[in-house]
Amino acid sequence: MSLFTKIIVRDSLVKRSFASQTAAATQLRNILQEQIDGIKKAGTFKSERVITSSQKTQINVSGSDRNILNFCANNYLGLASNPDVIDFSKKALDRHGAGLSSVRFICGTQDIHKELESKISKFHGREDTILYASCFDANAGLFEAMLTPEDAVFSDELNHASIIDGIRLCKAKKFRYKHRNLEDLEEMLKTSEARMKLIVTDGVFSMDGNIAPLDKICDLADKYNALVFIDECHATGFFGKTGRGTEEFYNILGRVDIINSTLGKALGGASGGYTTGPKELIDLLRQKSRPYLFSNSLPPPVVATGIKVMDMLMDSDQLSQKVSTNTKRFREAMTKAGFTISGQDHPICPVMLGDARLASMFADEMLKRGIYVIGFSFPVVPHGKARIRVQISAAHTTEQIDECIAAFIEVGKELKVIS
Repeated sequence: MSLFTKIIVRDSLVKRSFASQTAAATQLRNILQEQIDGIKKAGTFKSERVITSSQKTQINVSGSDRNILNFCANNYLGLASNPDVIDFSKKALDRHGAGLSSVRFICGTQDIHKELESKISKFHGREDTILYASCFDANAGLFEAMLTPEDAVFSDELNHASIIDGIRLCKAKKFRYKHRNLEDLEEMLKTSEARMKLIVTDGVFSMDGNIAPLDKICDLADKYNALVFIDECHATGFFGKTGRGTEEFYNILGRVDIINSTLGKALGGASGGYTTGPKELIDLLRQKSRPYLFSNSLPPPVVATGIKVMDMLMDSDQLSQKVSTNTKRFREAMTKAGFTISGQDHPICPVMLGDARLASMFADEMLKRGIYVIGFSFPVVPHGKARIRVQISAAHTTEQIDECIAAFIEVGKELKVIS
C-alpha cells in the first residue's frame, strides 16, 4: 500500500469515526469546547512552544531561526545537558537497559536504584530514601500511607497542587493555615487533638519564589509535639550554601522529619522524585504507598543521571554558589530598573505584571528579542497576579543575564510597565 493510499484510508477512517459519534460524545465535545473558548477569551490559554534542541541556556524553538536564551526552565544547575552526566547515563543504558518493565517489588529493582537511594540519603543526612516516578507521585503516596483518622495534618494554603492532592487522599483531620502565617498555624496546633500532628509546607513556593519560615515552623513543631514535612523541589541541589536546601538556608540541618524532592529539576532535569526520612517510614512506604507499588521503576538512564549529579554535588558547592551570584545580579538590576520582583533571594524571580493579557503579550515580545520566558496567569496563579517567572541557572553567563535584563527594560518601556 502506497503512502498516498494509507493517508486516504486513514482520513476515511477518521471521518467515519466522527460521523458515527453518539449524542453523548457530541455533547462532550461541545461542553469541552465551550470551556476552552472561555479560557481563550479570558486570555489565560496556555500554548506550548516546541523546543527542537536539548534543554540548556541557549535553545532552538520551532518557528524561530535564531538561538534563544532560555530563562524559564527549572534547570537550576545547568546539568540537563552536561556532557559528563549524559555520558554516564548512556553507559547505564548499555549496561542496565532502557527500562525494567516492572514495578519495584516484582522485578524492577536494580543495584543502581539502591545506589541512588543511598546517595540521596547521604546527601540529606537521612536514614533511608524511596524513589518514585516523580515528586508528584511521592506527594501522592506519602500522606495516605502514613496518616490515619487519628492524626492531623496542617498545610500551608499555597502548597503545591501535588501536596494538596496527596493530602486529599488521606483520612487525617485536615487544617489549612494562612500562607507562611505562624500565628494561624500555632492556633491550629494548640487547639487540635490528634495522635500525630504533621506540619506540611513547601520549602520554596514555586510561583512566588518566597521561602517558608522553616526555622520557626520547627520551633512550633517542638513546642506542640508535631512533625515537619517539606517539599524541596525548588531547593534541592542549589539552595543553601552547599545545595542542601531550605534547612541549610536557615542553618537548621536535620530538624525536618521528612523531605520530598525531585530529580527532575536541578538534579539533571530528567525525571523522578523521592521521599527521604526515618527508616521505618521508608519501610512502610515500600509496603503501602500506591504510586510506588503500582508504577514502573525509574528507567536506568534516569537513575544514572541522579547518581552522577549526586556525586558532583557532594564533591563541590561551586554550582550552587554560581546560582546565588547570578540571582543577585538579576534581581538587583531588575529592581533598579523599576520592576517588581517577588520572592526572597531565590533564582525563581517572578516579574509581577498583574494583567494576564499583558503577561502573555510581554512574553511574546521577549521571544522576538531572543529571550524565552513564559507568562503565568490564572489558574496557575491567582486572578490579578499574572507574572513572568524568570528562572536563573548556574549555566547562565553574566552576558546572558545582562542581555535578558536589557530586553526586559526595552519591552517594559514599550508596554508602559516601567518608565
